[in-house]
Amino acid sequence: MSISLADVQHAGFPMGGEPLVALDLVDTKMLVTDPPTDLIADPATAQAWWRLQAGRLPAGPVPDLPATRRLRTAIRDLFDAHLEHRTPDPGSLDDVNAAASAVPTSLRLAPAGDAYREEVRWHTEQGGNAALAATARGAIELLADPARLARLRRCASPDCSMLFLAETTRRQWCTPNICGNRARVARHYERTHKHS
Repeated sequence: MSISLADVQHAGFPMGGEPLVALDLVDTKMLVTDPPTDLIADPATAQAWWRLQAGRLPAGPVPDLPATRRLRTAIRDLFDAHLEHRTPDPGSLDDVNAAASAVPTSLRLAPAGDAYREEVRWHTEQGGNAALAATARGAIELLADPARLARLRRCASPDCSMLFLAETTRRQWCTPNICGNRARVARHYERTHKHS
């Protein structure tokens, strides 16, 4: 299930709608402000953000804020390391792998009318949080897929730190209605006020 940019923005988050929860999670910390702005700074906003993502995640309790922040930091470091052509912090790899492995999965065959469908069962019986595990797994799948990883971008706006997966090579902005619109307005202003 996907989540639309409009849904995320309507809920008060100025980003989102990416195909991976991991990307939406890292974008909950705006790094270009001083100090950085944490969009899920308190348990209430973090719970609201996780509830918004619930349709894309396995059922289960909302992750706690410290675990959410730890995973967000680790995934952000791995994504930034790729974009900056540097080696990530080894602890980031450990944190993402630990979150992903905390809840094992198995495939199940389920009836679907006259046929069958494949389902994934998340085994939370021994602890762990399925939402964190699924988010970490999504980050791992992206980082291990060179073709998809080549589409990972940072917004071209110097006033934005959002990351996104570009559907086309032309996409430069995290969101068309925020950073993309600002760029269009700036270009228009430049053209119309060039000789003023």
